Amino acid sequence: MFVLTADQHGSRTGSDLVPDALDAIARIAGSQLMLAPERTAGDEVQALVADSTTALTVALALTRSGRWSVGIGTGTVETPLPDSVRAGRGAAFVGAREAVERAKRAATRIGVSDPDAEALVRLLVELRDRRTTEGWEAYDLLAQGMTQRDAAAELGISEGAVSRRVSAAGIRSEEAALPALARILDAAQG
Repeated sequence: MFVLTADQHGSRTGSDLVPDALDAIARIAGSQLMLAPERTAGDEVQALVADSTTALTVALALTRSGRWSVGIGTGTVETPLPDSVRAGRGAAFVGAREAVERAKRAATRIGVSDPDAEALVRLLVELRDRRTTEGWEAYDLLAQGMTQRDAAAELGISEGAVSRRVSAAGIRSEEAALPALARILDAAQG
């Protein structure tokens, strides 16, 4: 199991993003949630998910907006699980707390309790942070299951233009990196 702790940036001066984040986590993680995600303190949320791919997908979704610092904790989780994620205990919870504190000081807004995984996921977030609006348009359409041909029709541009967007946005590199990162997180679980 993997623990995610996310802290909203600028919550004292901006709107409360926690309800939307909780909805997004529930939608993205779905059946991989071990307990319902919750607000843990003020502008912070926490989730417990079953697998590394889901942990990465949720973390990347939250960091995309630039409004969240996210920590991913690996390691043990005490069982039986409590009724509330806020009552959870174990090394993964401690790791997520330490990781989110590092994430608050990092340009990439992400931390992982495993140093190797953290280094690699930060590279991936740096790649994503350089993505243009056009690159995100292509990414979002492909993430919905569209082909590049379908995306071109949807955007009203040529397939070649979509291909250039995909290349410039590093979308295929991200697709290749995610399974490798998931394996590294799984290995960190021990």
